[in-house]
Amino acid sequence: MHNANETILEVDLKKLEHNYNYLSSKLKNGCEIIAVVKAYAYGHGDIEVSKKLESLGVYAFWVADFEEGIRLRESGVKSKIIIANPGWKSFNEIIKYDLEVVIHNIRLLDFYLSKKQEVNIHLKFNTGMNRYGFDEKDLESVCEKLKENSFLRVKSICSHLASANQKNETLEQIRLFEKISEKTERKLEFDIPKHLLNSNGFINFPTKQFDMVRLGISLFGSLEDKNLQQVSRLISVISQNRTIEEGQGVGYNSSFISDKKTNVSIVPVGYADGLNRKLGNGIGEVVVKGEKCPIIGNICMDSFMIDSSYINCKEGEEVEIFGEENSILKLSEKIHTIPYEFYSTLNRRIKRVYIDS
Repeated sequence: MHNANETILEVDLKKLEHNYNYLSSKLKNGCEIIAVVKAYAYGHGDIEVSKKLESLGVYAFWVADFEEGIRLRESGVKSKIIIANPGWKSFNEIIKYDLEVVIHNIRLLDFYLSKKQEVNIHLKFNTGMNRYGFDEKDLESVCEKLKENSFLRVKSICSHLASANQKNETLEQIRLFEKISEKTERKLEFDIPKHLLNSNGFINFPTKQFDMVRLGISLFGSLEDKNLQQVSRLISVISQNRTIEEGQGVGYNSSFISDKKTNVSIVPVGYADGLNRKLGNGIGEVVVKGEKCPIIGNICMDSFMIDSSYINCKEGEEVEIFGEENSILKLSEKIHTIPYEFYSTLNRRIKRVYIDS
């Protein structure tokens, strides 16, 4: 193991670099990448990931709130940092740390206008997600308010795809986005950079890149694209082995009852670490010595158990929960979730170890 920590998330920054270069090779001339590093860079470690991407020439970073932005800025990140949901209470910090903000409703726009201070803003319109964003009917009012001010600098127009894997729905969103963008530029009387595509949109609609694309999960290699490499690997160890007899139970409520003599290995990772309880009771598998071992019984807060009857494993043996031999895509599918959730719920008590060689 790498140090005293038994449970580690290995993050391979060379694989991150590979993914960034591969995705960059698909950009049309002049198009830039905004790296989405919210939620602790999807659990991978925002500072280390952002510094690596900055060294590769990424255009900007996209985070969820001002605290994530401050964390990057205080770590030494110099690139543009865009706050997706700035709120009202963080204005002084936005100014102090030179952060840019997404403005997505009239109240927020009026608040920023009232401050009469220079801020770079990004206008977000709702084109079908029905989450954040001005509606098309707000366009006239938004533009009139902006034309009357000399403080807020519009740096882009953006929206968010609801179903980037569904062609017709996405094409309809793209059409509406183009319509809104054209109207906004005409009203404000200058060309405004535009961005709409997320990772899936970038893969599925490469001709609609506009001026920037917002890439998150693809940077970490968790899309169905054989050219992308999974950046991270969650590993732990076998902390104890035991043998149980036929008819004996394992774990809380004895949800696993052995039908034969069984070797049971305990791994010190649980739902407090972000391991979803739905992976218990034979749904999930881990890899030990190159072999798949089913998770048996209910996953506990700090540990889970596996059936290791078919391998000769010792206490201290490495266990891969996800990684090269156990894809997070397949693991997520087994419990009807997505890699985003799996990554972002990994507790920070799991040690992150970075490989860059």
